[in-house]
Amino acid sequence: MADMPAYRSVSLLIDGAWSPAASGRTLSVVNPATGEPIGTVAHAGIDDLDRALAAAEKGLAAWRKVSPLERARVLNGAARLLRERSEDIAIQMVLEQGKMIGEARGEVERAAEACDWMAGEAQRVYGRVIPGRAGNITNLVLREPVGIVAAFTPWNFPVNQIVRKVAGALAAGCSLVVKGPEEAPGSCAELVRAFVDAGAPAGSVNLVYGTPAEISEYLVPHPLVRKISFTGSTVVGKHLAALAGKHMKLTTMELGGHAPVLVFRDADPVATARALVGNKFRNAGQSCVNPTRFLIEGDAYEPFAATFIEAAAALKPGGGLDPATTTGPLANIRRVEAMERLTADALEKGARLRTGGKRIGNAGFFFEPTVFTDVPTSAALMNEEPFGPIAMINRFDDREAAYAEANRLPYGLSAYAFTTSSLTAKEVIEKVESAMISFNHFGLGHPETPFGGMKDSGYGFEGGSEAIEPYLQTRFMTMADL
Repeated sequence: MADMPAYRSVSLLIDGAWSPAASGRTLSVVNPATGEPIGTVAHAGIDDLDRALAAAEKGLAAWRKVSPLERARVLNGAARLLRERSEDIAIQMVLEQGKMIGEARGEVERAAEACDWMAGEAQRVYGRVIPGRAGNITNLVLREPVGIVAAFTPWNFPVNQIVRKVAGALAAGCSLVVKGPEEAPGSCAELVRAFVDAGAPAGSVNLVYGTPAEISEYLVPHPLVRKISFTGSTVVGKHLAALAGKHMKLTTMELGGHAPVLVFRDADPVATARALVGNKFRNAGQSCVNPTRFLIEGDAYEPFAATFIEAAAALKPGGGLDPATTTGPLANIRRVEAMERLTADALEKGARLRTGGKRIGNAGFFFEPTVFTDVPTSAALMNEEPFGPIAMINRFDDREAAYAEANRLPYGLSAYAFTTSSLTAKEVIEKVESAMISFNHFGLGHPETPFGGMKDSGYGFEGGSEAIEPYLQTRFMTMADL
């Protein structure tokens, strides 16, 4: 580890200035590949939140007057800076979050693409004229920024999760107070720095870290905040949505999932299994759209399972900067403990452990890529989002039973299906209850496509032409000429 790059400790951004918390408090940042502290992040208190809100109020007044063309130039400028600084940001992300360097580079590039996409959307906010019922009546529909946004983002994708919120809000003319991830603050801070350096005015975007519950309980009901955008667990999302509803706040909730994967007998089971392994164990399985419950039809089951198990066992866990690494650590010890609990429960319920199932060593937060087959629905794995490197493979012979299993849980974020039949694909679309379904590839999360859930996986979309909508409010004006 002597040659490990240096990690930069992280400050708050309030009113255009990077500074420590008013109290001087900090939190440790830990490298999940070693379990050792590598830096600190400023811990905001209520005084800091008040300063951030005051700055956002001032920033909103200035930013909403900026023309859409100029907003677009700032967003395009942020995209350019992200690409120029990509390697540095990616390294910081690996050190604090643990993902492989290639995945981190890809995340920064996707963030730049999101900025470019939203730059275009900023220039396509249209009102309309409604014909009046008399010749002297003018009816106008106006689309305006909703106001100050409180945005909350998790640690699993510390750049990609927040860029959707920041770019969307800024494109619409809103200002933000962002609660970044304490576990992975550095790369998130560099994303925000790109917006500031590209010309976003002081106060238009503010970044804080601290105790999540304290920050959310203060920001969500605060009278200056008009919009809440949250990405995280379903449990926390429901609580914040209820709190926001009590105060009539607009909300976007991108919550958890438990994605079913249906592999039909007409698909190539070997090629499909090889493709799915890479997607399942990306980011050590810590993704809300991660394929989780693998449902394999009939005689495709055996070759699929054999290939998937072999490929999972061949993965090489390690530090994200090591070129030999093919899967990284979990984010923290809590995730390791969760994997151990879920594994023990699955074994107790009668599932077959085919590979993995144990923590790797005591340095860092590594857990073996793990595959179960013949997993009963009573196992916790089949009901709780694993959010880690554990896959469950079951066979089905009755398609209606497979659709029932896909819909059994209250989640509806993502689903995957592999088939060469257009009729089967049509049936999946009609019968599988998921806001996003990807057939024969992994086509979710691009800037130009909507991203969001249904049922307990949340509501509202980020990405696509829908991305700017959550940050706009509609006003109607009617005028009679006298």
